[in-house]
Amino acid sequence: MDILDRYLGYEAWTLRYFINRCRDVTPSQLHQPFDIGHGTVHATLKHIIGNLETWTDLMRNRSIRHLPPVAAASDSYLQRFDDAIADFADCARLLVAEGRLDETYMDVLDTPPKPKTFGTTLLHVLTHTTVHRWEIQHMLQRLGLPDLIEGDALSWEEKQVDVSSEASESGV
Repeated sequence: MDILDRYLGYEAWTLRYFINRCRDVTPSQLHQPFDIGHGTVHATLKHIIGNLETWTDLMRNRSIRHLPPVAAASDSYLQRFDDAIADFADCARLLVAEGRLDETYMDVLDTPPKPKTFGTTLLHVLTHTTVHRWEIQHMLQRLGLPDLIEGDALSWEEKQVDVSSEASESGV
């Protein structure tokens, strides 16, 4: 597994964990104001998902999609996040396979539009997602959710090894 697959797997698994933990809070708590991130769990999740969608559209040289707003519910967050991260990961893997990380695309949302490299954009999007995920983790802690995972990469890897061991022991 290369570093890109590790980061994509780690980020997708960890953010999915925190989205699933949103089931343990009330709808009003998803909109409870905080002095961090985009101010609420919902707004921060909406921001993460929207950024994944927009940056992927830019790198794929397609029109920015105008998708319906993300509903304030775990199932809605998961569906949009899963779709967005799958599209982003597919785009990232294709760019790596084609050796295009140092090539540029035009960021038409900048005024004036300017070129950006694919490789640095991938890094930007993934680190941006990680930072906002930490903010969501902090908000969920402040809402009193018990037993939240730390969300570090080594714990993710250990979990992947445990799943692989269980699968091989069961003959899967």
